[in-house]
Amino acid sequence: MTTVVKLGGRVAADAVRAAVADAGDVVVVHGAGPQITSELERRGITPEFVAGRRITTPEVLEVVAESLAEVNAAVCAAIGPLAVGLRGDEIGLRARRVEALGLVGDPEPSAPAAVLEALAAGRVPVVTPLAGGPLNVNADEAAAALAVGLGAERILFVSDVPGVYLDGAVASVLPADEAEAGIDAGTFEGGIVPKLMAAVRAARGGVQASIGSTEVPA
Repeated sequence: MTTVVKLGGRVAADAVRAAVADAGDVVVVHGAGPQITSELERRGITPEFVAGRRITTPEVLEVVAESLAEVNAAVCAAIGPLAVGLRGDEIGLRARRVEALGLVGDPEPSAPAAVLEALAAGRVPVVTPLAGGPLNVNADEAAAALAVGLGAERILFVSDVPGVYLDGAVASVLPADEAEAGIDAGTFEGGIVPKLMAAVRAARGGVQASIGSTEVPA
């Protein structure tokens, strides 16, 4: 069974190990949102977002790539010797450019050979969300595209929140149609929006999706 685990940039090392333990074949996709924002602010660049996705200029892309490389090394170290770091744009992660957001890509389902080879060798591929160009890709969306492309059985979004909050409590189940309706109605805002959209995409692509303890069935 192949499981895609998407890790948020704030996930601690022990949570990384727990997320990949006893899950069969695991592909990890990680973000670096907090690290990117911190470095941009240090350089005097104001971060800008549209629907949870970062507007990316060439200057911002440089910071994105550097921050992702640092997080990738840390995640690999947390997982241990079986981890193999892979940069998405170097292994064939595909995406269509979203012109309105600058150097940003909307990922397409794919099964990069480097990921398949790592899994076949019993390794844990750890993938950065960059696509050919290079283009900055939202890590949630990149994870969903990989999950569908690989024909994974499950995708799990792991972050610093326990699940999707609805009416002040974490929902145990949030069907895809309800998630989309909530996004359209403005019920959900900020970083949870791309997670929900990615979970919906994965679920409709035949992958069992969950955000923390919230299942998102098709």
